[in-house]
Amino acid sequence: MTAVAAGPTRPRRAGAARLGALRRNPLALTGAALAALFVLVALAAPLVAPADPAAPDFAHVLAPPDGSHWLGTDDLGRDQLSRVVYGVRASLQVGVLAVALAFVAGVPLGLLAGYYRGPVDAVVSRVTDTLLAFPFLVLAVGLAAILGPSLANATIAIGVSQVPAVIRITRAETLRLRNADYVAAAIAGGGGDGTVLLRHVLPNTTSALLVQATVGIPTAILGEALLSFLGLGVQPPAPSLGVMLSDAQSFLAPAPWMAVFPGLAVVAATLAFNLLGDGLRDILDPRGATR
Repeated sequence: MTAVAAGPTRPRRAGAARLGALRRNPLALTGAALAALFVLVALAAPLVAPADPAAPDFAHVLAPPDGSHWLGTDDLGRDQLSRVVYGVRASLQVGVLAVALAFVAGVPLGLLAGYYRGPVDAVVSRVTDTLLAFPFLVLAVGLAAILGPSLANATIAIGVSQVPAVIRITRAETLRLRNADYVAAAIAGGGGDGTVLLRHVLPNTTSALLVQATVGIPTAILGEALLSFLGLGVQPPAPSLGVMLSDAQSFLAPAPWMAVFPGLAVVAATLAFNLLGDGLRDILDPRGATR
């Protein structure tokens, strides 16, 4: 009876310990709360935005923040709050889809390279090292310039640029798990390569991959803002935080709010997911769990 009861209590104790660690980490809680707020704003953008983000109002051009326009208006009289809300929606859309694309492409390659090693590992590692030689933003800008300016192409460019990091993390975790006792037992029990990878290796890489996802989303948000700022992402009049910052360049003196509020939105969104990622790294680190 003791042996049977001890099995299920370990996951419960580990889960309770991790939940307690999260509660004791104010920065992680702050990041989680801010990230949840941004997600809710993005999902409820049509309900949150007080006006059409693309509708000009020439009677209120460059109006400062007031009761009618809480964040002021731009050079075409468009409501800045509405444009920030929809800009956050575009940024999170790119962030989530780009990270998903990077995982779909990078996780299988990392699993194969780490599990089979040999020629497969050599080829995947050399290609990964070549891509990692280019800074993330340089690679994203180059790919977006080749694909053409659009939100979809910006998402693809950012996702492809994040693939090397996902491959490296997945490969490292697979190499670590490849010699684990339970993997050896599964192989000795007649489990095929696919079964071992999908049922024993991949589930045990989820902690590291989850942390990578929370770190990849803010990177993608910054990438989308940069590409849109350069005219390679969202195209006007569609709202984007990068487009808003680009439009604000000529009005920094007479209308500083045009740059301040979208800039603060970019900073807050990236900070939220970075804090969440750092907190998850501390909580999910197995070495930290034993201390």
